[in-house]
Amino acid sequence: MATRKAKTAYVCSDCGFEYAKWQGQCNACNEWNTLTRVTVGGASGGGSGRGSGNGSGNARGGFAGALAPVQRLDEVQAESVSRLETGFGELDRVLGGGLVPGSAVLLSGNPGAGKSTLLIQVMCGLAAKQRALYVTGEESLEQVAMRARRLQLPTDALRVMAETNVDAVCDAAEREKADLLVVDSIQVLYSDSVDGAPGGVGQVRECAARLVQYAKRTGTVLLLVGHVTKEGSLAGPRILEHMIDCFIMVEDENDSRFRTLRSSKNRFGAVNELGVFAMSERGLVEVSNPSAIFLSRADEPAPGSAVMVVWEGTRPLLLEAQALVDESGYGNPRRVAVGFDGARLAMLLAILHRHGGMMVGDQDVFVNAVGGVRVAETSSDLAVTLAIVSSFRNRPLPRDLVVLGELGLSGEIRPVPNGQERLRDAAKHGFRRAIVPSRNLARQQVEGMQVHGVETLKQALDVVGDMLGPQQLQEAGG
Repeated sequence: MATRKAKTAYVCSDCGFEYAKWQGQCNACNEWNTLTRVTVGGASGGGSGRGSGNGSGNARGGFAGALAPVQRLDEVQAESVSRLETGFGELDRVLGGGLVPGSAVLLSGNPGAGKSTLLIQVMCGLAAKQRALYVTGEESLEQVAMRARRLQLPTDALRVMAETNVDAVCDAAEREKADLLVVDSIQVLYSDSVDGAPGGVGQVRECAARLVQYAKRTGTVLLLVGHVTKEGSLAGPRILEHMIDCFIMVEDENDSRFRTLRSSKNRFGAVNELGVFAMSERGLVEVSNPSAIFLSRADEPAPGSAVMVVWEGTRPLLLEAQALVDESGYGNPRRVAVGFDGARLAMLLAILHRHGGMMVGDQDVFVNAVGGVRVAETSSDLAVTLAIVSSFRNRPLPRDLVVLGELGLSGEIRPVPNGQERLRDAAKHGFRRAIVPSRNLARQQVEGMQVHGVETLKQALDVVGDMLGPQQLQEAGG
């Protein structure tokens, strides 16, 4: 069939926006020097859609064949899809219940976070019941085999292949009739129809489009490994995130053996779901009760510590918020937030001064979410504020106290979603007292827990003062 003339375009590596000619700044994301030259088009009419860049499969992208029929929405058969359980409950939770046939899952994280370890564990377990193919482009087959034997995994059913050409990968998966396909990693694959080295914008976009098209056409579960940049974000064009169905980030701390899996995109489940694993000699081991890990506090109560209940995806999670308030030795006091939003910390300090009567403008303030977890929701406002007050007054809060609530600029405490589920989970972990927004109070009290409903920050400070004794929070720190 006739081939179309090759066309040159310039694609932004950050947002994927395409331009006809090069320019210094991308108008879509305002980043500088991110445009990369790629070659699009030039493929035969019956090709795999090279040049479309989005994997949509329409005729304008170079696909041959009749147009897809148009249907009414009520005529479409929306049958429930049977999911494939991975054998790891925490991973299934992040995926939304398991792997969906024909889906494309992208797993990313820092080097050494455990991406390859987790995938080889999953694949060796599923290979006994499903036809699985593990394609490695960064490691040799000997290295993969050594890792599997070190982890004492069953290796008799898993098919492995060392290849970096995307066409050869798709052909091998077709021959093997693979139900599951792992590619480690997308940045090392290349296509003969695209100019440039592997890892470039054009190569990553084309290879990902080929693999996603193959997975959709055959119903194969596609698992891709992606690199991260030095800023911790996914490397490659942003269009890669739009192609896949589920994006999971493996987060790790340098001094911790725990790994957290967080989904930032999931077409088949809840986003921002969290799964917790621990790295051991036998590989990654799931942690079924992560709250117990994040609440491993000292035996003696210390000032500046408050326990909160955040909602991660579909479940509550108990975390400890720590604060340290110290006299500043410089003219400009420091405000440091680890695991929390730094701009929101400045807002909470202003609310504390205006509506709580405590001036910490000349103090250094440090707040930290224990365990390396990033807290994004606003239900942690009251806990962070009380931890700051506890450190400033040098008075520890009760160990059996849990706090939740959002602070408004006028000093009001706003309700949080799923309040009863959070309190019930806290009661299971031995907490007997709670400070919550008044509108989160339920008619039926949580068994074994004394719940105090408050409407303003001043009321919350009064409740804490009553727990600690008269004038406890008003006394100056020692």
